[in-house]
Amino acid sequence: MTEINQENHYHFKMFKPYGCVSQFRPKPRKNKNLLGDFFDFPEDTMAIGRLDLDSEGLLLLTTDGMMSYKVRDKSVEKEYYVQVDGIITDEAISKMQKGVEITVKGNTYMTHPCKVRKIEGEPPLPTRGRNIRKEKHGPTSWASVTISEGKNRQVRKMTAASGFPTLRLVRVRIGNIHIDNLLPSEVIALDSLNQAFTN
Repeated sequence: MTEINQENHYHFKMFKPYGCVSQFRPKPRKNKNLLGDFFDFPEDTMAIGRLDLDSEGLLLLTTDGMMSYKVRDKSVEKEYYVQVDGIITDEAISKMQKGVEITVKGNTYMTHPCKVRKIEGEPPLPTRGRNIRKEKHGPTSWASVTISEGKNRQVRKMTAASGFPTLRLVRVRIGNIHIDNLLPSEVIALDSLNQAFTN
């Protein structure tokens, strides 16, 4: 492992692939890929927030606990490209924009107003290793959902509450840090994470 200079910290961005757990230590009896399986991260590296096992895309990592706290703040937007079952309607988009009721830890929760827009065609993303589903089972469509909250599986719950279950979820932006042309499991070192807060 790389040694950390006491005066400096290390920062990274990664395309978390489908089927990877957003952590370094396995849970008991779970035989899943972990972040450390893809890159030799320095000791004490932590993921900033998480992506579910079946979610993909931009994950920021750091050895700086204070920076992790800052990036998770509600002032920092997180944008997701979401593929849904069916052709998403303007009504569903408007509903999510205004806020929908979801369940969080057994309680009803109203999501905050957010940015949602339909994406025409397919966004320029790498193909997922596992098939989404066969075309004969009906059409699908894409939308961009940008939130500043981070409830468990929030975007999936939002699209389902609007009548369009999620088939694929890819985070593409955190603040002003974009996934750009990263490929699944690819990691790039960053000089700083301060660009996440640049207006």
